[in-house]
Amino acid sequence: MRDCSAASADQFASQFPDALTANLPHDSRPVDRFGGNCGFFSMGAPNSKPQYKRQAKVVMMGLDFAGKSTLLYKLKRNQTVETFPTVGFNVESLETDSHVSLTIWDVGGQDKLRPNWKEYLEDTDALIFVMDSTDEARLEDATSELLNVLNNDFMAGVPFLVLANKQDMPSALPLEDLVAKLKLEDYKDRAWEIKGCSACTGEGVPEALSAVGKLLKQRRLS
Repeated sequence: MRDCSAASADQFASQFPDALTANLPHDSRPVDRFGGNCGFFSMGAPNSKPQYKRQAKVVMMGLDFAGKSTLLYKLKRNQTVETFPTVGFNVESLETDSHVSLTIWDVGGQDKLRPNWKEYLEDTDALIFVMDSTDEARLEDATSELLNVLNNDFMAGVPFLVLANKQDMPSALPLEDLVAKLKLEDYKDRAWEIKGCSACTGEGVPEALSAVGKLLKQRRLS
């Protein structure tokens, strides 16, 4: 089985100590790159219907070694690329099959970087939370981090997709187990989905993009 996991985060950090803060936001938040508003609606005259803006900000988060960056570039280029642990963020734009333009922020998942996650959440339209389906030892950490993100004031009502990566591995937990262990049924205040995928083989990746578009559409119509 081909190993698409990233190189050691600690090894990378020791070789490039300045990189840990090199591309983190400083004076301005990431949302500034969107001109201040990435929401779904723009209001016209008082009695007019809201107009749909076919642009959305999506934040991709998860623990380190979950495969976030590999998934991002599989979505973008349909290629499996060698990645290093993300020490700040990667940003890519792509379109769903419903022609919604997504700007996806892939945020580093190392424990020393997670306190900075809150800096990326303003004006978020949807969250992709990537899981390593084989990493049962850190499921409790993943559950806690997902809860912390969704409890942020900027994330009220924001839909989310859990991507259970590495489902091609024999030790991968089934989706039913992940739903229970992540306590997904407790999130009754927003739409959510869980999808299995493999960043290495590409299986389930197109469906993940479609699921994001579906969640965004549901939020627009609610």
